[in-house]
Amino acid sequence: MSPLTAAAICFVLYFVGYRFYAGYLASRIFRLSPDRLTPAHTQRDGIDYVPTNRFVLFGHHYASITGLAPMLGPAVAVIWGWLPAMLWVVFGAILVGCVHDFGALVVSMRGRGLSIGKVAEGVIGPRAKMLFLALIFFGVSLAMGVFVFIIAKLFQAGPDFDPNHLAAATTSFPSAALPSASLMIMAMVMGYLLYKRGFPLAPTAAVGFALMLVTVWLGTKWPTLGLDVSVWPKQKGWTWILLGYSGLASILPVWSLLQARDFLNSLLLYLGLLATYAGLFVLGPSFAAPAINPHPEGAPSLFPFVFIVIACGAASGFHGLVSSGTTAKQIDKETDARFIAFGGMIGESLLGLIAVLACTAGFETKSAWNAAYLDWGTIQANLAAKLGAFIQGSSRFIEALGVEKDLAAGFIAAVVVSFALTTLDSATRLLRFNVSEIGASLGLKFLANRYVATAIAIAAIWFFAVYTIRNAATGNLQPAGLVLWTLFGITNQLLAGLTLLVVSIYLHQRGRNPLFTGLPAVFMLVSTFVAVVEKLRGFLNEGHYLLLCVGGALLLITLGIIIEGARTVLRRERHDDDMISFPSER
Repeated sequence: MSPLTAAAICFVLYFVGYRFYAGYLASRIFRLSPDRLTPAHTQRDGIDYVPTNRFVLFGHHYASITGLAPMLGPAVAVIWGWLPAMLWVVFGAILVGCVHDFGALVVSMRGRGLSIGKVAEGVIGPRAKMLFLALIFFGVSLAMGVFVFIIAKLFQAGPDFDPNHLAAATTSFPSAALPSASLMIMAMVMGYLLYKRGFPLAPTAAVGFALMLVTVWLGTKWPTLGLDVSVWPKQKGWTWILLGYSGLASILPVWSLLQARDFLNSLLLYLGLLATYAGLFVLGPSFAAPAINPHPEGAPSLFPFVFIVIACGAASGFHGLVSSGTTAKQIDKETDARFIAFGGMIGESLLGLIAVLACTAGFETKSAWNAAYLDWGTIQANLAAKLGAFIQGSSRFIEALGVEKDLAAGFIAAVVVSFALTTLDSATRLLRFNVSEIGASLGLKFLANRYVATAIAIAAIWFFAVYTIRNAATGNLQPAGLVLWTLFGITNQLLAGLTLLVVSIYLHQRGRNPLFTGLPAVFMLVSTFVAVVEKLRGFLNEGHYLLLCVGGALLLITLGIIIEGARTVLRRERHDDDMISFPSER
């Protein structure tokens, strides 16, 4: 099968999934109503709870869930061949990921816009809530620590950086720094004009987007802003800059930066996806990778690790945190949830699909692909290089449209980094909410202060990005996040399965059919449990005792939530009201 035929089939499946399956879920299972007031109206505060235009909110939601992972995961998973990766990216998204994001948004809307951890208290009980909050804190802190590490590495002018040949770089893309910084400034101006001066959305966004494209071009012409490479910030410097930005984005009102930034960013990604797919159909490449490569050297088993590695490209627990953390606080009408959550996940799957295509059909020869995917150890040692493979493969597609090679590479690099940054700033805000909810549960009122909660969130991200520990396998010092990164995919998938479990119990309590979320929950939990057990055995045999302890703790937390959920189902509780009440209110 050619890449063009495969892509065309996938497009048809996306359309059918959104048109029919999502429509059935919205009307018959979740029973969305345009007349029921959402938390954005009932708890409006002008900071976190703000009714938002559905297209602006879609952009915020899409940009928040679409970070590095949907590009990085598939870029690694194609080591098992293009077919397993593509099948899970498409079918996993439609049947699991889209349902997960949609369900998380609905139950959060029905639970005052609170996070899925707090919602678990209303659906299952207080113990489940605390276990959820602990799992969320670990998973988000770890993921964002690694994001900071990788973004800082991409921003630096490393040894592979050549200002006269940007497309040759594999890990250094300082040309993305200027458009990323400019975007933040333009977003704040746009937020002020829209919310304080009443400017219309369309022309304001058009001007902002045009200026953003100009800065992308300028970034390719002056990648280090005319500064000598010796004075350009190194990775450590960029790390502190990124942490500072994340803290600022967490405490500012959502309309002043995040909404406009994410909306403009989403326009950038739409253009990037359109150009990349158009280039793919113009170029008409062949697959350089095999359809199935069942036993790559040093890699874990294809099942279940192709699901774990792809993660956000098909299903992600982090998406449930976005749906229930920021999106549920801004959604104007319940009926917008289908477009924003189900549609947003299809958009992310489209990015995962182009990552599969770029990293399998974006190579010119089979030998070049074999060299890039030599063995599992090489991939794990340099995750940033896999993003380089995505950037180079995608830019090759765009070149087919007549775009100059370095400009194509600079454009895709700007897309990659910008979306990593939107996930970073949104996730820091989510972590702030998480810290405040933990504080409320423990009676620590000072954690409700958004400045204090943000400081704790930044400290946790800093730990995983900067603090070094010794890798038992190599004996070298590495950032804690990279050492523990092998557990991120597992944590992410466990969280997705548990979120689907909460949604299933919510539906069961209200007499709705829970199979549409229950079966995906079972699949996610069973496949992830298999991965956890296999990983724990490997950690024990290899002497990775830190990973063994952390992985064991994750397993116990998950079992605890499942046990609490089973007890709730056995109590056969029934609720007539779609709204979720919490124990203190009953």
